[in-house]
Amino acid sequence: MSLAESDVLAEPRATSSRVNKKVLIAAVVGTVVVLDFVTKMWAMNNLTFGYPVPVVGDFFRFTYTHNPGAAFGINIGEHSRLFFLSLSLAALVVLGFIYRSTPARDRLRLLAVALVSAGAIGNIIDRFRFEAGVVDFLDVGIGVHRWPIFNVADMAVSIGAVLLLISFYFEEKDGDEPEPAAG
Repeated sequence: MSLAESDVLAEPRATSSRVNKKVLIAAVVGTVVVLDFVTKMWAMNNLTFGYPVPVVGDFFRFTYTHNPGAAFGINIGEHSRLFFLSLSLAALVVLGFIYRSTPARDRLRLLAVALVSAGAIGNIIDRFRFEAGVVDFLDVGIGVHRWPIFNVADMAVSIGAVLLLISFYFEEKDGDEPEPAAG
């Protein structure tokens, strides 16, 4: 087989990898954004603002609220919504660069980028829709010791960020291994 023939045969595989990469990202982002949107709509339509509804005793409750700030209740005042909207949009640009530089075989990093992107998109939608901020409703804790109320998008960002750190850690570890000596 000539070199030209092998290049032609290799072409579909490269295209297939790009398609699979796009399919993975689209499937994860689409699923998370829809799930986030549907659950937030459910919370708005079925819960009373600020009133906790026990699901698993006091440990897990639904408590509908709006968060003008960011994760963990971070709030920088009256401009929080605009600031965190801008920060989320900038994060999507950075994630786009990470996505483009990630090979199709690096499924962990692609999943991480998809989760963080989906969470950012879910919360961006809320920041555009509601002046009061992002809809949160998942409430976990015991008594007065509670985690800040969150949503599906926040879970996606948190899980994706951890996976992204893990993928960078393993990439660095792989890069630290010495090259085998030429024989």
